[in-house]
Amino acid sequence: MDTPDTHTPPSTPGSEPRASYLEEKAFKARTLLVFGTITDTVAADVARRLIALDAESAEPIDMLVSSPGGHLESGDTIHDLVRFISAPVNMIGTGWVGSAATHLYLAAPRERRFCLPNTRFLIHQPSGGTGGPASDIAIQAREMVKARERIAGTIARQTGKPLEVVLADIERDRWMSAEEAVDYGLVSRVIEKKAALKG
Repeated sequence: MDTPDTHTPPSTPGSEPRASYLEEKAFKARTLLVFGTITDTVAADVARRLIALDAESAEPIDMLVSSPGGHLESGDTIHDLVRFISAPVNMIGTGWVGSAATHLYLAAPRERRFCLPNTRFLIHQPSGGTGGPASDIAIQAREMVKARERIAGTIARQTGKPLEVVLADIERDRWMSAEEAVDYGLVSRVIEKKAALKG
C-alpha cells in the first residue's frame, strides 16, 4: 500500500512563506504600501497595520501611495487613522495618486508629504451613480454635494489655497505633475532617495 506523500513543496515567489517574509521586512522597516483601488478591505488592512506600527514605536511610518482612488469613505478611514495615531506618517506618492487616494495622502502635514519624480496627482469632485426612486436620487445628490464641499475643504486647508479656487479646480479632472503638485501645495518636496526623507 502506498504511503501518503508528506513532502512539502518548496516555496515559490508569491507563496505564503515568501509573503510572510516580505510582510515582516516591511513591518521592521515601518513601511506601508497603499497600492491599487481603495476599498473597505484595503482600508481595514491599512488600519490594522497603522495601529500595530503605532503600538510598536513612535518612530515615523513611511506610507507609499500609488492608487487611482476608490471608495471615498474607505479613503476617509485611512485619512482619519493617520491623524489619529501618535506616530508621524511620511506620505510618499509614486506612480499616481488620484481622487480618494489624494484625500488620504493629505492626512499628513505638508512637511511630511513627498513624492517620487514621476508621480502624477489627480484632484476632482466625488462621483457616483444615482438610481432608484426620485426621493432617493435627491438624497444621493445632496450627499454628493456635501462630499464635494468636504473634499474641497480638506484640499484648501492642506494646501493653503482659497476654498473657492479649489471648488473651481475640482469641477473637472485636474491632473498635476510632481512639480505642479509642489506648486499647488499638495506636496512639500520631490525626492529621489529614501535618505531625503530625513533632509
